[in-house]
Amino acid sequence: GFVGSAVLQEASTRGHTVTAIVRDTAKVPAASGVSAKSVDVMDAAALKSAFTGQDVVISAYNPGWGDPDIYDKHRQGSAAIAGAAKAAGVRLIEVGGAGSLYGPDGKQFVDSPNFPAEYRDGARAARDALEDLKKQTGLDWTFLSPPFELVPGPRTGKYRQGDDHPVMDGTGRSTISVADLAVALLDEAEKPAHRGGRFTVAY
Repeated sequence: GFVGSAVLQEASTRGHTVTAIVRDTAKVPAASGVSAKSVDVMDAAALKSAFTGQDVVISAYNPGWGDPDIYDKHRQGSAAIAGAAKAAGVRLIEVGGAGSLYGPDGKQFVDSPNFPAEYRDGARAARDALEDLKKQTGLDWTFLSPPFELVPGPRTGKYRQGDDHPVMDGTGRSTISVADLAVALLDEAEKPAHRGGRFTVAY
């Protein structure tokens, strides 16, 4: 997908050995140190097998914004991934959504009446998946919320970090290229700074 492809490229560029766990292995580009496995995200046993022996799992799972069952599928898939990571004893970094970030009124953006309706169910699912992670015991996890604008663009290697509130630039925008989101994910994988919590990034 959009985020997963960028993560794969960044990890490969850094010289990591990468196993891409996907629906269709034909979509994984050939690259040094990269192998691909086709695994059903709802198959917890297969996920555990795929995760076993890895150093870290970076999950960019999303059933698809156009899926009418996105909420249920997102919750089920996220739970299966977290459960498999826990069973395999591997660290999990999960990419969530910006909707669970908090605004100046202390409320999450996904609960605002102005939140885009077409993204609401997916954002609610990501928010609830984060709450599920917070209740976990025995799982080494981190959750990254991207900014509101996650766009194609160049890799600059630069970003700023926040926690539960969006990182805004001088014009009031919260944005980053998907390539630089991948930089932040790999930085966190290599040098953990947010274990057991959520962070966000933007320019």
